[in-house]
Formats: sequence, C-alpha cells, structure tokens
Amino acid sequence: MPGFDLSGRVALITGGASGIGRAIAFAVAEHGADVAVLDLPGADATATLEGLTARGSRAVFTPASVESAEQLRDAVAQTESELGPLTLAVNAAGIANACPAEDMPVEQWQRVYSIDATGVFLSCQAEANAMLRNGTGSIVNISSMSGTIVNRGLFQCHYNSAKAAVTHLSKSLAMEWATRGIRVNSLSPGYTATPMNTRPEMVDSMAVFASETPMQRIADPAEMGGPAVFLLSDAASFVTGIDLLVDGGFCAQ
Repeated sequence: MPGFDLSGRVALITGGASGIGRAIAFAVAEHGADVAVLDLPGADATATLEGLTARGSRAVFTPASVESAEQLRDAVAQTESELGPLTLAVNAAGIANACPAEDMPVEQWQRVYSIDATGVFLSCQAEANAMLRNGTGSIVNISSMSGTIVNRGLFQCHYNSAKAAVTHLSKSLAMEWATRGIRVNSLSPGYTATPMNTRPEMVDSMAVFASETPMQRIADPAEMGGPAVFLLSDAASFVTGIDLLVDGGFCAQ
C-alpha cells in the first residue's frame, strides 16, 4: 500500500526560511526527505537549517528570488549538485499587503502578482524541467482559501486574485504533465499564525477571523505539514490537479 515515507527523496521548498514554508520543510524532513531551502538572498535560514538537520535531513540553503528564472534554475542545479535528483517541491514563497482597489497603485498590484503568481509559475517551470529529466515528481503550490472566497474586511483584490491564479495554474500544469510522471496540486490554508498574518493591518482582524472559523481558532503553521506530505507522497499517487483546502471548515457550505 502506498505510504507517506519520503526517504531517499530530495525536496525544494521555496519560502522555506519561515512561516508555512518552514513548517512544511520540517514535516518533509520528518518523513525522510533531504531538503533544499530556497529563500531570498540575505534571508536568515539558520533556524530552518538547524531544525532540518536535527530531524535527520541533509539540508542546504539555495538563495534565489522567485521573480528570477535564472536564479531559480541555479537553485535547482545547486539542489541536485548537493543533495541529488529533485523529485519533490513545495512553492510557498509569497507576500501579502492591503489597499482599497480604487486607490491601489499599479506597482503594488504588479509586485504581488510577480511574486505570488508569476513566481509560482517560474518555480514550477524550473522544478519540472529537473523532474522531467528524472522521470518523476510531485509539486505542491501553496495557494490560499482567499483564492476560493473573498476575505471580508480585507482590501486585497490583488492577493485574492493572484491566489486564484495559483490554484488554476496548478490544475493546468497537472493536466500538461499528468502523462509525464509529474503530479501537481495546490494546498490552500485558511487563516494561519504566520508572520504575514501578524502584519499591522491584520492584527485587529485575527480574533474576528478565528471566531468566524468553524473550529473557532486559526491554524498553526505546523498543521499544513501533514497535508503537504500527503500530496507529495505515494499515498497520493493517484491525486493530481486538486486544491486541498486546509481551513478549519471556513469555506464549507
């Protein structure tokens, strides 16, 4: 029976130095994979790398911007040079901010799309080119329940629509690569206690969001680890093109 063991596999986690990316990196390591942590040059990945090695994983830091196709290709090459053939990837790099739509500067819109949507595509492209050579692969893109519902009281039409794009991009890539050995799925967290969700414009809203979540709380980042491991692992060998909502029931109808 297919299981959750990732032993002997190599995973690349974008946005892996903090937040949901770090939590998923730890979960992947706990299930046996070696892990490359991709984050911005200058990011402090020390705590992540220490946590990975403590979990028995070989771990490397691959500095890159997800806005740069060249840097992503170099990061994949470094990963394979230091750890071995890449067959797993989680794309968690992203940003968020807020502004009323009628006042939003086009530069603010474009930056969120550049990182949260185009950055996911470029990451998938770089990862898939390695996986196609290696004959197998599984990619999990971190979307958001904000790509399914509109968060009341948050003025973030750029973020919401970019995350909707990630969800549909994942389905599109899943269909392109389904017969070529690569599965692609998205994972959509609900409100989660990450640094991004403690930014100033979110602080006053989080208690309200917790009360509106059927489970009456927000998620710990570690709670995204199990769903991500499932989608990456052979336990999900017949799963591709889905969006897995992990939201405490928020989107239930």
